[in-house]
Amino acid sequence: MEIIYTVLAVVACILLFSFAVFIHEFGHFVAAKLLGFKVEVFSIGFGPALWKKTYKGVEYRISAIPFGGYVALPQLDPEGTKAIENGNAKTKDGDSSEESDASPATPLRRIIVAFAGPFGNIVLAVALAFALAAVPGVRFGERPADVGGVAEDGPAAKGGMKAGDKVLSVNGRAVKSWTEMQTEVQIAGTSPATFVVKRGDEEKTLTITPLRDKTTEVCFILAFGSTNNLVKAAAWMPNRNPIKQLVWDAGQIARVLKALCTPRESKAAAKALGGPVLIAESLYRQVRRNGWDALGFLRFLNVNLAMLNLLPIPVLDGGLIFFALFELLTRRKPPKKLVDGLSIVFMWLFLALMIFLVFRDVGRSRRIHRAERDLDKLLQQEKDDAERAKNFRPAFELK
Repeated sequence: MEIIYTVLAVVACILLFSFAVFIHEFGHFVAAKLLGFKVEVFSIGFGPALWKKTYKGVEYRISAIPFGGYVALPQLDPEGTKAIENGNAKTKDGDSSEESDASPATPLRRIIVAFAGPFGNIVLAVALAFALAAVPGVRFGERPADVGGVAEDGPAAKGGMKAGDKVLSVNGRAVKSWTEMQTEVQIAGTSPATFVVKRGDEEKTLTITPLRDKTTEVCFILAFGSTNNLVKAAAWMPNRNPIKQLVWDAGQIARVLKALCTPRESKAAAKALGGPVLIAESLYRQVRRNGWDALGFLRFLNVNLAMLNLLPIPVLDGGLIFFALFELLTRRKPPKKLVDGLSIVFMWLFLALMIFLVFRDVGRSRRIHRAERDLDKLLQQEKDDAERAKNFRPAFELK
């Protein structure tokens, strides 16, 4: 049965992750069709086509790699291989045809089509937030940043933190929950961090230097939350109010992005960053743990996809919007060679980043699984030893 559960969980992860990316591309597709853009391909999945059919000039595909999909829009091609020039549209084989009046690809229309993808993710995130809030059985709540205890000789104890302290801020950033405090610890990395805690009626400032675990690469201070405030909800499910929940999602993502752009925080933040493998594993664990938590993670993932894609970086939707805004405000197109060059450079940078993150995630995952297996073996050995000791009978008894 365990094999069946594993297979079903993997399939569910693929479908959920694919749906998040699919809804993004579907947003581009709907906006492009409504505005009269030429749509060449709409694909569910990537890679070789397992099935394809052309209908009204659009080739619909189901492709071999089921992680999302893509829409081929000539007017939004960052490399300009199908750019509209002098009233003519170049096709893939080099022929040209007269541009349709219904598809002028004005800057404003390009902005709308580019924004429609992230907007699709936002719509799905909002729908999930309201749907989860309406289900009585879904667990919500956040664990206060109250310290229940500290490990002897651990970073927290060495820095002066004590049981009963309430953490108010880390490095000047206010924290309202244990999850937010942990986020700030990861961003601080192994550099000394300033903690402001409330102890009784007074506030104290402590300096604590986190340690980094070699197996998980997670930073910790060896402080433990209060057992009086245990919350069973997942870390990304702090609030049943859907609006407050979505604001929290956006705030957490914005905090990490800000850290990546802040010189003194960028190194530690980048080290804590996870890639596709970590996201897939996290989603898999939530599917196995609780279906509602998995949908909550999907909500958070959609907010993440929307915000990342709106960054003003070439090859992302935000880059397309930036170039279109430049043309809209200046009434002149940005230099084609510059746009093409930036698109190619960032395409390779993103590809290299993805490969690096995948390799790092795989290495970290292997270390964690190895450590978990060793721990399971140790616990089983202790259990067997205890069972043998319990059933031991001496060969003779002294009388």
